[in-house]
Amino acid sequence: MPAVDSGGPGRTEARAVLLLGPTACGKSAYAMALAERLGAEIVSVDSAQVYRGMDIGTAKPDAAQRARVPHHLLDLRDPAEAYSAAEFAVDARRAIDAIRARGRVALLVGGTMLYAKALREGLAQLPSADPALRAALDAEAGELGWPAMHARLAQVDPETAARLAPNDAQRIQRALEIHALTGRPMAQLLASQRADAVAGGSAGSEGGTETTALPVLALVPQDRAALHRRIELRFDQMLAAGFLDEVRALVARGDLHPDLPSQRSVGYRQAWAYLAGTTDAKAFREAAIAATRRLAKRQLTWLRSMSPETVVDPLAADAAHRVEEAIARWCCMMP
Repeated sequence: MPAVDSGGPGRTEARAVLLLGPTACGKSAYAMALAERLGAEIVSVDSAQVYRGMDIGTAKPDAAQRARVPHHLLDLRDPAEAYSAAEFAVDARRAIDAIRARGRVALLVGGTMLYAKALREGLAQLPSADPALRAALDAEAGELGWPAMHARLAQVDPETAARLAPNDAQRIQRALEIHALTGRPMAQLLASQRADAVAGGSAGSEGGTETTALPVLALVPQDRAALHRRIELRFDQMLAAGFLDEVRALVARGDLHPDLPSQRSVGYRQAWAYLAGTTDAKAFREAAIAATRRLAKRQLTWLRSMSPETVVDPLAADAAHRVEEAIARWCCMMP
């Protein structure tokens, strides 16, 4: 990559790095400090922060943080709208190109691992959604429950089922839909297309075949109990900050419902149930924290599969130094 003017006393190469980790591990704090230290801009890799009006429950950077460091891919959609991994990959590449053109570093920060994978590897070519089939699957799930649908998926596509939570309705539905439409497990289709790509084939993707070579710095807490305590503390801080009032405003709109992709986000789904009167305050808090812990576990599983170039324990005493050292080395900005 050619050198570009950084606006400082010298010249440097503008690079892009993925800083990924589970929820509540401290990604945002590290990213803010790094961005200010390295003159970087932050690109959100978060499927919930793209929605306007969903700020507290997504831990979205506030106005003061955005004034200190430029942030990208926040508030892109109304909560009634959809946003896909394919759209993210396109938007992220545009943001990276613009940041590089300014001679700055792009820090892609978040925990939506499918988005990161789509950006780095492209998306596999899979059949389009079938509304009638999806409606039928939703109806069955309404009668049997998503854990039963997950058990069905385990019979026809055990590899995909193994990486999905029993209540991950959106992904279970998609995997069952693909099997019904193609007669083949989604995991098998993905593996076949990856093999074609490695062999120089022309496997397509829902977002195109374009890939972006980006190093991954994975924040992986070694003390899971400590991560769980951070998850609990952060959720209580969200509640104190007015999270339920935020969800009440979404409910009051009248055009949203809990099955929308935006409202399936961890915390929001449980808040809708509480506000509907189906759970009490104690059960709501426990369910939201448990769902967040399950999310963190899935994020860590994804991270391991991505073979990150560097792994840092964000809770370790020397974590800040190790994170900055790795990113500065990649970005050719070591002081």
